[in-house]
Amino acid sequence: MQEKNETQVKRDPEGVRRDILRVATRIFSEDGLSGARIDDIAAATKTSKRMIYYYFGDKEGLYQSCLEAAYASVRFGEEQLELGDLPPEKALAKLVGFTFDHHRRNPEFIRMVMIENVHKAKYLRRSEHIGQMNRPAIQMLSQILERGQGQGVFQPDLDPLELHWLISSLSFFNVSNRPTFSAIYGEALFAEAGQDQLRQHVVDMILAFVRKPKDSI
Repeated sequence: MQEKNETQVKRDPEGVRRDILRVATRIFSEDGLSGARIDDIAAATKTSKRMIYYYFGDKEGLYQSCLEAAYASVRFGEEQLELGDLPPEKALAKLVGFTFDHHRRNPEFIRMVMIENVHKAKYLRRSEHIGQMNRPAIQMLSQILERGQGQGVFQPDLDPLELHWLISSLSFFNVSNRPTFSAIYGEALFAEAGQDQLRQHVVDMILAFVRKPKDSI
């Protein structure tokens, strides 16, 4: 079995690496860094424990790589939105909607971020890539705000970093606190209709925050 796995690695090393990251992200998001076991990850992938160590060094190295891949996925999705061709209000609405949808559809990403906060961002701070790959998110918001301000539809002196915080927090809570919120108040907000309504309200709230009041235009 190990010989077969290592032959697969030689034929498709990137495919095997992606498979390891996919499985490891699921297991880390479920069990945390301390609870996840390399033996379980190896058993659920197309490779061996030895090859996991070859690719990632150790369990902490694998966890950090999963964290980097999780952030890379959301930033890649943002890059595909092609917001530069849209009017600023539509561009911002599309970005906010994407963030809400991404987080809702990728609860593993939210749990990975929650776990990293438990570790006080220890592994995020170690990463040479996460800070750099997240800068475009702020640059994208800056460009949208500048275009909206130039057209007189957005308020002046808006902080793109603060806006990013607001968008993230409204979308993050929807996933991170679903178990406790639904246990107390029920599942209605997490049904399809409830989620569609929340998504629209999040978009509307962000647009209301950035718009210049009509009497000042």
